[in-house]
Parts: sequence; structure tokens; C-alpha cells
Amino acid sequence: MYGLVHSFESLGTLDGPGVRCVVFLQGCPLRCVYCHNPDTWERLELNRKSAKEIFQKVDRCRPYFGYNGGLTVSGGEPLLQAEFVTELFALCHEAGIHTALDTSGHGGDSALVETLLQQTDMVLLDLKMTTEEEYRRYTGGSLQQTVAFLQQLEQKEIPVWIRQVVVPGITDSQENLVRLVNLLAGKQCVQKVEFLPFRKLCQEKYERMGIPFPLSGVPEATDAFCSEYTARFYELFCASRR
Repeated sequence: MYGLVHSFESLGTLDGPGVRCVVFLQGCPLRCVYCHNPDTWERLELNRKSAKEIFQKVDRCRPYFGYNGGLTVSGGEPLLQAEFVTELFALCHEAGIHTALDTSGHGGDSALVETLLQQTDMVLLDLKMTTEEEYRRYTGGSLQQTVAFLQQLEQKEIPVWIRQVVVPGITDSQENLVRLVNLLAGKQCVQKVEFLPFRKLCQEKYERMGIPFPLSGVPEATDAFCSEYTARFYELFCASRR
């Protein structure tokens, strides 16, 4: 089984617990207005790798994983290449390596995704917006589809970290926090919620590719605001679980 690979990071610290190898795959069904990697959108066959080739690279990094580390497969959107990721994760499990899936919950054949989840130890789920209208407007995707995928993870008792990018004027309101708390209500699989500050480091990449960056006029979110926003969320979230 071959996969369309965009890039490989050997010592990632922001994509799941511990130190991790991160494999970024090519191809994504969404077009998020704040996307940092427009070069992963198309399913280009410039860098075809077998699951065994990628596993061998991951296995060489095992001394750096520590107790909590492992492999994270990201994108693009890894669900579009569910068969490849399943084979890769199976090789990791045979070697005792923890597997994490960084996904939007969009794309892929449902039966293939079901098989992939059997080899998945945890999921980093990008819950990008909190209304259907905003989802369609800013990502081209569906909130309903993401929530349905989250429910699938809940039923399978797969640990989940929720992620949301804080974009000034779009996902930085108290109303957004309240809606997010309501969407996650009762989901025992959710272990953590991360708010990532919107950044514009990708703007240069858009310019090189000749693609307008939709949020070029939007200010970046500050780390201080995201910290305060996170505290406000957890205050509401913990109250909802009492």
C-alpha cells in the first residue's frame, strides 16, 4: 500500500502527547480560510511512499519518543488515505508504537475509516467552527459531519483532543465558547481542548502559489488572549460536567 506523502517531521512536540514523528499526507477535501498548508490540498503523486518505508523512518526515531510519544498522521486529510494509514498504524502497533490521527473528520469511505479507527489509539479532531453556516462559509465542510465523527469516536471510546484555531472576529467570541461546550456535552472521550492562535506565517506560501490568502487583513490572535480564552472555556466546560 502506497500513500501520497507531503512531508515528514521526526521530532514533533505539538501534535499529540510526548515527542512524535508526524507524517503529513497530500490531499484535503476542505478549503479552510486560515489553512497553513495550501500545498497539501491536491492529491499530487510527487512523493509516493509505502507504509513500510514510513514505518522504518518512524522506528528509527523510537529512542526519542519517551513514555508518551509515538506517530501522528496529519494532512491534508488522512481519512482520504485511510487504507494506507491503517497499514502504517498496524505496523506501528506490532512494534508497540502509539498512533494518533490528526483529522477534520471529513473524507474517506466509511467502511475504510471504520477499519482505520480499529488501529487508532487517539484522535486530534479539528472542530473548526461551531455553527453549520460558519463551517460551510469558512471551510467548505460540515459541522454535522464533524460532530457525527466525534460521536463515532465516543462510541468506540477512543481518546480525543479537540482543536480549534482562534481567529479574531470569527472564533473568538463568548458565544462560540458556549456553543462549543454544548457540542462537547456528554462526550466522555474528550480529554483535552486546545485553542491555537491564528497566524499568518503561511501568507508567503500563498503568494508563491499565486493564491489569494482570504484572511490577509485579519490580525493574528495573541498567545495571551488564547490562554485567557482557554481558561474561560474550561470554566464553562467543567461546570457543564458537574
